[in-house]
Amino acid sequence: MRRTIYLPDELGRLVEEYLREHPDVTLSALVREALEQKLIPRDPRAILKLAGLVTQASTSACDRAEDQFTRRER
Repeated sequence: MRRTIYLPDELGRLVEEYLREHPDVTLSALVREALEQKLIPRDPRAILKLAGLVTQASTSACDRAEDQFTRRER
């Protein structure tokens, strides 16, 4: 499918800069990837797999001060 789109000047500059920094990426590939990320539903199993990695971490979350709960006395 062939389409013509309008990009605001600032976004167009960002696209051109990105393509200069990534000469192996074409404009079509960049647009396709961005649209796929936005439009194709993500597989929730990937998040569950990531959560499974946390239980295998070398340090326990309860050992870190920022993860400990302290109750304020009133």
